[in-house]
Amino acid sequence: MQKQTKAIRIQAERSHNREHSVPLYLTSSFTFDDAEEGRAIFAEEKSGNIYSRYMNPNVDEFVEKMVMLENAEDGLAFSTGMAAIFASMAGLLKAGDHIVASNALFGSCIQILTKITAKWGIECTFVPGADIKAWEAAIQPNTKFFFCESPSNPGLELIDLPALAALKKGRDIVLAVDNCFATPILQTPLDLGADLVIHSATKYIDGQGRVLGGVICGKKVYLDEIRFFARHTGPSLSPFNAWILSKSLELLDLRMQKHSENAQALAEALEGHAVLNAVKYPFLKSHPHYELAKRQMKYGGGILTIDIKGGFEKVVAFSKALKIASISPNLGDSRTIMTHPASTTHAKIAPEEKVSLGITEGLVRIAVGLESIEDLKADFLQALNAIN
Repeated sequence: MQKQTKAIRIQAERSHNREHSVPLYLTSSFTFDDAEEGRAIFAEEKSGNIYSRYMNPNVDEFVEKMVMLENAEDGLAFSTGMAAIFASMAGLLKAGDHIVASNALFGSCIQILTKITAKWGIECTFVPGADIKAWEAAIQPNTKFFFCESPSNPGLELIDLPALAALKKGRDIVLAVDNCFATPILQTPLDLGADLVIHSATKYIDGQGRVLGGVICGKKVYLDEIRFFARHTGPSLSPFNAWILSKSLELLDLRMQKHSENAQALAEALEGHAVLNAVKYPFLKSHPHYELAKRQMKYGGGILTIDIKGGFEKVVAFSKALKIASISPNLGDSRTIMTHPASTTHAKIAPEEKVSLGITEGLVRIAVGLESIEDLKADFLQALNAIN
């Protein structure tokens, strides 16, 4: 059975009401037939629901689908993507451990690695993600964790995941990949050598900007440790959000095809415009990692960036000229969104770091939605022409 079929047909066990669509299980706890059953379930001698901080039929259904899509052994859902990223580290690392991470990360990830885990004696070395030799050179005897995004946010840097995974051979290192931009439709990092794959389900997994959520999929030996941390600290996904996310997965394949198709067409239409320094999209031949993208991803994804000449002043004028696209820090929505990373999602990064990551004052991230591509091309071209 194909994944698209499974994403639609996987469902929590039907109740006596014989519902066709899974109901909402909006309950904090569950009951036992007697005290002995309660004891057995708590002792893990018998399976069963206990408490929605631990498990819930809606959450379990969502996780089962994500595990299937990512070709994983196990999975765990969280209240947000950042909760999932933090739990992957907090659940597996201890004081004295060392992390190697790509320097092109979402702003909050950098804050975790420089301000939070550092307080507990966990050091992090940042390296250029595409430079596999830099990863290898950064490995220390106490290195326990690799963390990266591919494609990265917002610079769309790609990392050769099999080459990075090869560095773990003979070493006790966990490779965790943020797969938010690609989704399991475009790439499955576990098949490329990763141990954990992490998503902000708030983005493409939802697809309509409605709910928050996060998920980790991967090897069971690591998920067991992360689950212990999560159960006792409580970053749980709500049943309602899980219900939304599970239903959204039914159309993820179709949505990602259309997002990618629209983004490719828009990138091609904007490339070479007089007011732009550059257009970046993984499946444009001008992208520095084009060959890797074609090898590692099914489609180019729904994100592109443009670098507007004249910096922030011109970006503001451009944003005012847009008629269809929304201005928001989010992405992965059915509606096209424009973001200025330097002043929003990556505002806390030091100026010199922004320069090294290519986050200029003129950089605009475009999360291309599902609108008519002709309407989108017309809107972006008229907005660029208006500031020419």
